[in-house]
This record gives sequence, C-alpha cells and structure tokens, in this order.
Amino acid sequence: MKTAFLLGLTVSLVHAQTILQEFQRQDDASVDDAIVDSSAAISTQPYEPMSLKQRFQWAARSSVSPRRMAGYVFTSAIGTAENSSPREYGPHWDGFAKRFGLRMSTGATSLLVETSIGSLWSEDPRYVRATGQPLKARLFNIVKMTVLARDREGKLVPAYARYMAVPASNFITNAWRPDSQASPQRAVARIPLSFGDRAIANAFTEFWPEIKKLLHRH
Repeated sequence: MKTAFLLGLTVSLVHAQTILQEFQRQDDASVDDAIVDSSAAISTQPYEPMSLKQRFQWAARSSVSPRRMAGYVFTSAIGTAENSSPREYGPHWDGFAKRFGLRMSTGATSLLVETSIGSLWSEDPRYVRATGQPLKARLFNIVKMTVLARDREGKLVPAYARYMAVPASNFITNAWRPDSQASPQRAVARIPLSFGDRAIANAFTEFWPEIKKLLHRH
C-alpha cells in the first residue's frame, strides 16, 4: 500500500516541481493567470485561446494552487472525521495527510487530462470571476463555472473535456488507491466528489481577493 501511495504522490510532485520553477521566474500577478475577471473577459480585445504551453503551465500551477488545496483540505478533513474515503488510512493526522495526498494526485491527474483533451477543440479550463456582481450572482457563477468552460471564441459552453477528464482520472488513480477504493464502482462514486472539489476551488477563487484584503487590514 505504501508503494502505491508513493506512486500517487509522484504525480503531484512532478506538478509541484514545475510550479516552483514558475515561481522563480514570474511574479505573483503573472502566476495567478488561472483566475480571469469577468471585467477582463468582457473586453474590446478579441478573446485569444490558450496555447499548448499555457495549458500545461496552467495545469501545473493550478494543481498545487491555494484554491485547489482548500478543496483538498476540506474533503480530506471530512473523510478523516468519518474515517472513510478510504477507511484504511484511519481517523488521525497521518490518515488526513494520506487522504490529502490522494486528493492532490487525483486532482493533478484530472487537470492534466482535461488540459490535454481540451486542447483538441480549444476548451479553456480557467475560472472566470464574476467581479462586481451581487453575492447571489457570484454564488451562481461558482456553480456555473464548475460545469461550463469557454470555447475557442470565449463563449461559455458545457465543459466536455472536464466531463471526460474527471471520470478518467478517477479510474486512472485506482492504480495507487487502497483496495477498498480501487474498484470500478468506487471510481464512479467518486465522480461527484471530484466536481465538489472543483466547486470548492472555484468558491475560493471567487472570493479570495476580497478575503485577502480583509486579512491585510487586520
């Protein structure tokens, strides 16, 4: 089991190494291009699809970004408290760390698959913030951007690459999951949880700039 777990963590560590290199070359403003403000999206300039290089840079950065980590922490904490997902890890800090690593490797795999598949029809996986909108609209935007993405013209369409990547990544990660989770049935059951992780990451992305301002004031 330890060997399988380390195999899963390797996926995340590869992405982590890439993002560390990016941080050394770029400042915070350029690194944070996984977030797109709605004000920037509604621009007089024509929308430009992401290049292949930008796609993989985005996947590498996003897989270990604070907003993704927030989702992994939340779901890992629930699994640890309930001693589930998977039960072999136990209800303690060591179990939480293993669950976090497992969520992280699954998320990194999903982003990589989504980025690769989406490049075939220029599907943009980046989140678009509803800046300046009422709270209700921003909450709806979190849900909307969980299942939608922009096409090659910048229009919102069903996120087909994501619909394929999420199930695929859950089946791929069966290779390093504990026995209680390494079945096709459990892979299917994890699909809603993966979209839940995405929604939590979107919520963190949507409101983090405002939260950061409040923290700086204090």
